[in-house]
Amino acid sequence: MSQHLKPIAAVTGSLALAATLTACGGSSAASGEKVVTVYSADGLKGEAGDGWYDKVFKDFEKKTGIKVEYVEGGSGEMVQRAVREKSNTQADVLVTLPPFIQQADGKGLLQAYSPKNADKVSGADKSADGKWISVVNNYFGFVHNKKELPAAPRTWEELLDGKFKNKLQYSTPGVAGDGTAVVIKAMHDFGGKEPAMEYLKKLQANNVGPSSSTSKLAPKVDKGEILVANGDVQMNFAQAKSMPNLGIWFPAKQGGKPTTFALPYAAGLVNKAPHSENGKKLLDFMLEEEAQRQVSAIGGGFPARTDVKPTDANAIELAKLMNGVEIFEPDWADIDKNLASYVDAWKSATGS
Repeated sequence: MSQHLKPIAAVTGSLALAATLTACGGSSAASGEKVVTVYSADGLKGEAGDGWYDKVFKDFEKKTGIKVEYVEGGSGEMVQRAVREKSNTQADVLVTLPPFIQQADGKGLLQAYSPKNADKVSGADKSADGKWISVVNNYFGFVHNKKELPAAPRTWEELLDGKFKNKLQYSTPGVAGDGTAVVIKAMHDFGGKEPAMEYLKKLQANNVGPSSSTSKLAPKVDKGEILVANGDVQMNFAQAKSMPNLGIWFPAKQGGKPTTFALPYAAGLVNKAPHSENGKKLLDFMLEEEAQRQVSAIGGGFPARTDVKPTDANAIELAKLMNGVEIFEPDWADIDKNLASYVDAWKSATGS
């Protein structure tokens, strides 16, 4: 195994050297600053500085001398911030969940750049025009408190039970990527917008209320303040290391199978980025083999590169978790086009 890896390591090493030499030759031509600013959806940075971003950013800085400035929030929130700053761009790299990466592209926030090893990421996980690419693969899910609610609910319908009154919360569709995912999954599972909104209207009786960020919900579930919340597999799996009461599950429609869909962390180079050369180097670095192997081992996620097949304990546990769950593929072009109307339908159904 290690012998097999040596040539790859040698190649990436020489690429790294080339990248470093380029950096010496005047990275960030505009300013020469050794900095790169990342605007990202939450989930990849560890609560205790032990997440995938923490490791990757530290290694990147060590290798290139480029310091990563990091700003975090909900997917929609990060896109909105970048839109507000369009006349004075601050971010170099934007990382969000779909459909917000498509939304960012539609608003002219991204410039085309195909990182090294982009060819090893499947077509569904990158845009055809090189505006964005997945750096970490991931799936939508829910969490429950294993202590207070040892058996995870099986169906959406179970969540309408009175015992979940004020004990259930999901992040806000249109603002948070995982919140938007609640609407996407409900529309798939219930067979369309109308029946999904009818269900979410009933569910509102038990919902605690809005949350702009999904990562803030898991600690509430772990403490038992609420019993159920939405999330995503990578973020919740990573959080469960320090939150022992978190259990991940996938709701089914009564009589159906549990379902989920891929919700990758997709990265793009920001248009008119102040340090675009540094942004390119960081995107390259995130798709290097070592960083991709660390996606499961450190980040609790799934590598974006199809040729990287980790066998660490986390990778095995994640495969087990996904066993028996039906994975569907949303029509992202439709969702991007109709997102505002879906969010409006959700607002009027729930009175939000």
